[in-house]
Amino acid sequence: MDAVKKGSGLALLPLVIFLVLFIGSGLITGDFYKMPVVVAILVAAAAALLMNRKETLNSKIERFAKGAGHIDIIIMVFIFILAGGFSEAAKGMGAVEATVNIALSVVPENFLIVGLFVIGAFISLSMGTSMGTIAALAPIGAGISGQTDIPMALTMAAVVGGAMFGDNLSIISDTTIAAVRTQQTQMRDKFKVNFFIVLPAAIVTCVILFIVTMGSNSGVSADSFQAVKILPYVGVLLAALLGMNVFVVLSGGIILAGVIGLADGAYTLSAFLKTITDGMFGMSELVFLALLIGGTVELIRYNGGIQYLLDVLTKNLRTKKGAEFGIAGLVSATNLSTANNTISIITAGPLAKQISDRYGIDKRKSASLLDIFSCAVQGLIPYGAQMLTAAKIGSISPVSLLPYSFYPILIAVCGVIAILIGYPKLKERKEHTEKKHA
Repeated sequence: MDAVKKGSGLALLPLVIFLVLFIGSGLITGDFYKMPVVVAILVAAAAALLMNRKETLNSKIERFAKGAGHIDIIIMVFIFILAGGFSEAAKGMGAVEATVNIALSVVPENFLIVGLFVIGAFISLSMGTSMGTIAALAPIGAGISGQTDIPMALTMAAVVGGAMFGDNLSIISDTTIAAVRTQQTQMRDKFKVNFFIVLPAAIVTCVILFIVTMGSNSGVSADSFQAVKILPYVGVLLAALLGMNVFVVLSGGIILAGVIGLADGAYTLSAFLKTITDGMFGMSELVFLALLIGGTVELIRYNGGIQYLLDVLTKNLRTKKGAEFGIAGLVSATNLSTANNTISIITAGPLAKQISDRYGIDKRKSASLLDIFSCAVQGLIPYGAQMLTAAKIGSISPVSLLPYSFYPILIAVCGVIAILIGYPKLKERKEHTEKKHA
């Protein structure tokens, strides 16, 4: 492993360049497609490669490749590819239309988006991955929006919100595992503390989604449908609830969509294979983006950018509450830089453990704060994988989801309130017992 480098604010320049190009150009022009996100990250990557002249270009390129090839990045790429194939395969055999018509005939319009959020929460809690949840639900949300007057951005934001619920809480989520391991606490203990902090956010989100869609009109009546057409989605949902591996879930969804499409004549074999291929290639922009961000972040980290954030956010801590806010700010800033909540927890976790030990913060609380604020930021950054994927499926700008991102905002608010009021009240005896066995 590399030795820890001295923090350097200058190392964050590539991140600043990326944000200015991508978000700044959109704010100035009013069109966030004026500057393609891949172009913005390419410029940032070039800037990162030009920095640190003590290193040879070859060594910097190798380091960039190491970051792009990080296991979390590669797994994300595989999910992107399978998600694209499943989305197009299910859509091509009529699953979207069937799902929408069933929803319109059974669920009151005012509850369609609330239902999306709740289903997303249960799937992500069982599957342990926000990306797999978005891949399963976003096509359904897009279909509902396409046949109603509900904004596409609202449906996609509801899907992302539900996905982040389980990403934050699931016992098989990478973020939860990382938070628990870095803070040396127990999974079930962290879950209990975390759940009671974010539960009000989930309830309020459902209320808000109900209110904002109360006056929505479908503009269409439910057409006739073949119930068998929704089996790919049902199969994916059930498999997710059973906690099956996301790769198995998505691969099984593709196969099931193909079997049904071939059986009823919606597909020929060649058409089915072409549809899968088109769906996979449709995710190419996200694949490029994930690889480029991974490489750029690795160069930023090596040049001391991440360490600089850690130093700045922890130098003025004085009280227990201040320390808890320090942990929240630490993982949030790291997540803004890495665009990956698992990596941000792994990066900030060891320092958060030192802070919690020094200021007497319960390890269950510090683990929860790491997970809550990393997931809140991840669900809000328009260059994060979750919003990019949902926006891609909905054919909209990821920035357009922000006004409707109620759940990520609310879990951050609940996290802040929990710090301010010292919630939940954890028994001192329990904390001492944990310290003794740490």
